[in-house]
Parts: sequence; C-alpha cells; structure tokens
Amino acid sequence: MMVKDELKIVTGRSNRLLAEEIATHLGQPLTDCQVTSFSDGEVFVQINENIRGADLFIIQPTNPPAENLMELLMLIEASRRASAMRITAVIPYYGYARADRKDQPRVAITAKLVANLLTSVGADRIITMDLHASQIQGFFDLPHDHLYSSVVFNRYLRSLNLDNLVVVSPDVGSIKLARATASALDADLAIVDKRRPKANEVEVMNLIGDIDGKNVLIRDDMVDTGGSLCSAAHFLKERGALDIYAAATHGVLSGKAIEKIDRSPIKQMIITDSIDQSKRNLPDKFNILGCAELIAQAIHRISVEESVSSLFREIPQAT
Repeated sequence: MMVKDELKIVTGRSNRLLAEEIATHLGQPLTDCQVTSFSDGEVFVQINENIRGADLFIIQPTNPPAENLMELLMLIEASRRASAMRITAVIPYYGYARADRKDQPRVAITAKLVANLLTSVGADRIITMDLHASQIQGFFDLPHDHLYSSVVFNRYLRSLNLDNLVVVSPDVGSIKLARATASALDADLAIVDKRRPKANEVEVMNLIGDIDGKNVLIRDDMVDTGGSLCSAAHFLKERGALDIYAAATHGVLSGKAIEKIDRSPIKQMIITDSIDQSKRNLPDKFNILGCAELIAQAIHRISVEESVSSLFREIPQAT
C-alpha cells in the first residue's frame, strides 16, 4: 500500500500488537516512542524521531486502566509541541462511552468529557470503531471517522454457513446493531427484553421473536462482565435455541467474564483485537478477529484524502 512519505504512526502501551499490524498493512514502521511509568505511577512520554510537518496517527485504545487514556492525551500533547502537521487519534475502543447522557442525578457525562479532553489537548481528527452509542459522534467538534466492525464480522459469519439463523439483540440498546447484522446476513431478528435491578445484575424478562429450533447469533458492541450476554444465552437455550454464537466488537472482559462465558451455552464467543487479549488465557471458545486491515485502510484513505465511508457502502448501517 503506497502512502505519503510524511505519514507516521505512533502508539502507546495499550495495544502495541494491533499498532504493529496496522503499520505492517501500511508498509510503515512504527515511530520510535518511549512510554514509561515512574515508580509513583506517573506516565512519561517522549517521541524519539522528528515528526515536524508529519501526518501523524496515534493508535491507542482507551480501555482500563485509566493510564491508557492518559498516555493518549500525553502523546497528542507531545506531538502538538513537536509541530506535527495533523494529529489523528485512532481509538479502536473508546473508553468511558457508556456514560453518554445524564440518566441519574449528579453524574458525569464521561463520553463528552473525553471528547473535550481530546479536543483541548490538540487532536485534529478522531477515528473510532463501533462506539457504544452512535450519538457520541456529535460530542466532537473535530472531523470524526466512525468505523464499523461489521466488515470484519460479517465476512467471518458468512464463512460459518449457519442455517436457519436468527440474530438476537441482548437488550434494547443493541437493536440497531443487531438489525444491521440480520440484514447483512439475510437472517431473522429477535430481541431479549430484560430488566436490570442494579449495576452488573441482569434479570431477563421476555423474548420478542422466534428462536425455537434455530441457530442464534447474539450481537453486541462490547462484552464487559458478561452478565447480560450469559443471561441472554441461558434464556435463549431454555426457549429452544440450537447453537448459540455471540459476537461483540470490544472484549473488555472484566471480573469473572471469561469464566462466565466459558460455562455458558455459548458455542463460540467472537471478538476483535481492538483490546489487547495477549496477556489473557482465553478458552478455545473465544475467537479473535483482526481489525488491523480495516483501520489501516481508513488511515490510508485519510492520508491521501480519499473517502472513508466508501469502505462500508455494502454494509447496512446501524441507523
């Protein structure tokens, strides 16, 4: 892939493996950058190459711990002071996105807070993938390219040749994503209606649609504790579902999520490498799909001033 000479790629520590794969697809080496922590936990960042006038792309998912977000902000700050021509923050997983509205008294809208931080520190452009809520795009006063992992997932799901398939939304919030997936795979759609008594506790209540005697794909944007996903899987199995597959773009997998999913009726848990899973011992049930090529294509198109949306013309969008 031919790119402009001034394109440079920088990464922090949150997902260096993904950044290396993206750089390989672009035919560009990663820019030498030092990111370390002092003994008290403070982060230190230094870019060890000249980036003056560069079209700079900083690849850094902002999954926990919060140091990953701090590293991204510091990399943008260092790049701005080093006179990079354009600074694009590439955030495959946009953390703090679940608080995108004031749904309780005296709570922070952290999705907007992070957008403000990225803007004020000096980012010129943002790339994200499968935001928790599409309206978060409106929180940015910068050019923002939102990538859809459906390009990656649908290609793989078609290769499974699943007959009699129903795509299931595990909650109301994922209906749009599930509907788009069902349309792309020419499958039926069903919705699990649930009540959440309190945080991280799920009580499944009802099913809208028919899954009896059918293969099921549960589609969501992320899997965190696994409570909602596993409750939905047990609920669907009890109501006659055959093989149950689950596909979630971002594998946060906090707490005992991996153990829960491994014990659940889910036959295969499909996630992307937007979050680094290399230090986890994932069971064979987990299948990680690479998103480096998709992100690299977006970076290339932005660098040469071509359309990014054309990557998704044949993909039904979650609108």
